[in-house]
Amino acid sequence: MRTTIFSTHKFDKPSLIKANNGKHELYFLEYRLTKETARLARGSKAIALFSNDDASADVLDELYQQGIEYIALRSAGFNHVDLKKADKLGLKVARVPAYSPYAIAEHTLALILALNRKIIRAHNRVREQNFSLNGLTGFDLNGKTVGVIGTGKIGAVLVKILHGFGCKILAQDVIEDENLINSYNVIYTNCTTICKQADIISLHVPLTSSTQHLIDTEHIDLMKKGVMLINTSRGGLVDTKAVIEGLKSGKIGYFGMDVYEEEEGLFFEDHSDTILQDDVIARLMTFNNVLITSHQAFLTETALKNIADTTIYNLNCFEEKVTSGNEVTLN
Repeated sequence: MRTTIFSTHKFDKPSLIKANNGKHELYFLEYRLTKETARLARGSKAIALFSNDDASADVLDELYQQGIEYIALRSAGFNHVDLKKADKLGLKVARVPAYSPYAIAEHTLALILALNRKIIRAHNRVREQNFSLNGLTGFDLNGKTVGVIGTGKIGAVLVKILHGFGCKILAQDVIEDENLINSYNVIYTNCTTICKQADIISLHVPLTSSTQHLIDTEHIDLMKKGVMLINTSRGGLVDTKAVIEGLKSGKIGYFGMDVYEEEEGLFFEDHSDTILQDDVIARLMTFNNVLITSHQAFLTETALKNIADTTIYNLNCFEEKVTSGNEVTLN
């Protein structure tokens, strides 16, 4: 089946080619899917999308006109797809539900440790032959209270890692994981309590209408002064402007982000020769207690292999008209 792969990068193309093993006719494009680039899928029956591709209603209309029947997502999240429109057009959508929760959880911990022990600042100093330790004081993770909002696959792995550091763990989720309670002494509570009591807060919930800007001015006001906030889930979970105000006031002492609510067209691209037009992220970059990575938490060899294998499997199921178990529907 001819499939157009949008948002192809050097890091994921080899794994897709290997997983495909010549079965499907893959047409690789570096372009991100937009209404303007959708026409490039003409002649294909399926497309494969990355997390920053635009699959809104207008784009889906254009894809339908080009003869697209199937959409394979190379991600777990699907908030960039208008599922209502896809259902109306009869477009089938499948995702990669879990590629490596360890990759995301471990990157989360990397942000926590790098911010706490001021690794980036220390590294830059040493490169300038400045071996002073002034301003580099961190804190012991042991004994700290960490709030994990969302204890699905990724959140659960993070809980296990944090337990090994000797952290007290508060959690919030619509489903309480009895194993985490019994094995790791997790205390389930609500977001308000976590904001009031946690020294570190890490987000691991999907982006929905109810979680949009979950971290807003109201919740930030409840937090401990100097709290560490980490987001490796979805950019829209955080009201970035509210976080900036929290950083300016000192309420937020550390902020680590791997995702950004306005990352489309920014992350995954080299903009080093252009003027940064996004004033919000430009302001964030001025804080020395902010650490930004450009949506790389997933980027491990294991995760890339799992994403590629599942993507090709979903294409196989589309072609054979059988259920993959990875379908994304309105219900």
